[in-house]
Amino acid sequence: MGDLVTARLVLHPMTVGEAERLVAGEPDGGARWAPGYPTDGDVSAARRFLDTCASTGDPRPFGTYEIRRREDGRAIGGLGFHGPADENGSVTIGYGLIPSARGEGYASEALRGLLLFARARGITYVKGDADHDNLASQHVMTAAGMRPAGEDERVRYFEITWTGTTAES
Repeated sequence: MGDLVTARLVLHPMTVGEAERLVAGEPDGGARWAPGYPTDGDVSAARRFLDTCASTGDPRPFGTYEIRRREDGRAIGGLGFHGPADENGSVTIGYGLIPSARGEGYASEALRGLLLFARARGITYVKGDADHDNLASQHVMTAAGMRPAGEDERVRYFEITWTGTTAES
């Protein structure tokens, strides 16, 4: 499976070897990590990906992606699916950027790209969440077309549903 490309970003599907190096904090010779990458969230996502690969096999294309800037090829964060689609065509997503890359619209651009990719592969329902005080992440999801879908004491939930040829919330 190849990279997903947006206007300013490359969403690179992580391999097992890349995830192992990321968890170990050891970029390979070709990896170009921006200062601050990987974050704790990137390491957690890589571990989840490796656990999934070990227990049920490689989930690609519904795995973990490294977010790279097209202009310099540097990794600035990650996003992806928390696992393959369930029997109803539903997936959960997550994402994050290094602090120096925030506020530039990269997360919304990456999420829009991932949502288009998911829809093209038959996904009908995508969900995500953000802590109540993480207004930036809530904005990312709404900017990418997701709508608020409830909350609990810890987080606000967001979703997007597709039926037929139109997107609905």
